[in-house]
Amino acid sequence: MNSLDSITVLPDGALTSPAARRNAEAILRVLRAHLSARGSVLEIASGSGEHAAAFAAALPDLDWTPSDPSDQARESIAAWSRQLDLSNLKPPLALDAGDPTTWPADTFDTLYCANMTHISPWSATEGLMDLAGRVLRRPGGLLALYGPYREAKVPLAESNAAFEASLKARNVQWGLRDREAVEALARSHGLAATLRVQMPANNLILLFRAV
Repeated sequence: MNSLDSITVLPDGALTSPAARRNAEAILRVLRAHLSARGSVLEIASGSGEHAAAFAAALPDLDWTPSDPSDQARESIAAWSRQLDLSNLKPPLALDAGDPTTWPADTFDTLYCANMTHISPWSATEGLMDLAGRVLRRPGGLLALYGPYREAKVPLAESNAAFEASLKARNVQWGLRDREAVEALARSHGLAATLRVQMPANNLILLFRAV
């Protein structure tokens, strides 16, 4: 499981981090405003599952399917699910955005992905857009991305510049992605950029709709 957050293991095996607790409510406000009242959500790169549990609890009419290629992450997701006993929080999938053989055949109303594009090679983002183009219901299926991005006309915040340097020190294939490049990739898979939302700590939510 790729994570730059400090992680605490709870007695039941669930993983928790200050960053996930800190940003969950702000993300939820945006999702609540744009997700369908009912439907299905596939979360890509769920990590510890702390977001999946919080959002499934807050949005009980949405079926939330978390996923992560990491065994450790899926074990944590399962622990959160046992802890909260939510009927709409589905078992985690062993889905790798870069490996089409792991992708589900089902379709979904929404794909949600937080903090993956910069902590993975560009090929993972390419896979994410390919996946979204295949499994989002059309027209109107929603792809929601959360994290830091570079923008051509917006000066890079010092904190994000330092963050990117730390990412590249760990893996030269990691780093903040150009928003314009992400939007162009999305267009090539039939996804139209519809909204950019400024979030705390120099993060963004980018929304796309399947057309």
